[in-house]
Amino acid sequence: MFKFEDRIEAGKELAKSLHIYANKKNTLILALPRGGVPVAYEVAKALSLPLDVLIVRKLGAPGQEELAMGAISLNEVCYLNNELIDSLQVAPEELQRVIAKEKLELERRNQTYRSGRAAPDVTGKTVIIVDDGLATGATMRAAISALREANVSRIIVAVPVGPFDTCTKLRSYADEVICLFTPEYFFGVGQWYQNFNQTSDEEVQAILRPYNP
Repeated sequence: MFKFEDRIEAGKELAKSLHIYANKKNTLILALPRGGVPVAYEVAKALSLPLDVLIVRKLGAPGQEELAMGAISLNEVCYLNNELIDSLQVAPEELQRVIAKEKLELERRNQTYRSGRAAPDVTGKTVIIVDDGLATGATMRAAISALREANVSRIIVAVPVGPFDTCTKLRSYADEVICLFTPEYFFGVGQWYQNFNQTSDEEVQAILRPYNP
């Protein structure tokens, strides 16, 4: 079974599929923290493009936190999978509790990663959103929606791995979707990496520091 060695290898491979964007003006890379940051770093380095983060949080289903019933961005753009929410019979007050919890985490991460620095101005720019993989696509949907509200010119979603149907659906929302590997049987992003250790806040800060002096 094919596997990336780690996020660094995945990022280097992903960069090869994005070579036409190398040194492009008004183009930047936004990573979804935390796991997307080391992948995006390799892409930014290879393409000589600026790097920052797009802070979005998955709304985990009660008792099944890894199952995304939606996602929320820092500017409070919220994507909800209402069909899943209805099927799980998630009460409105429980949904609001999860949203409130993730809002707090969004603010914590923004302060930790940016230390009060403003997010980059993306108006009229081409943005490449990078993550270490897709599952349901909920987090990426929220990221795309947040960027649309910010009036970007073009959105490219770039990931090493994801289910075929998720990547296909995202093409209705992004201008371009690049996914290197769409396995037929997909149970989670981590199964396609030999080393899928959790990325820490400290690693994210170290990677971003040269881009955000």
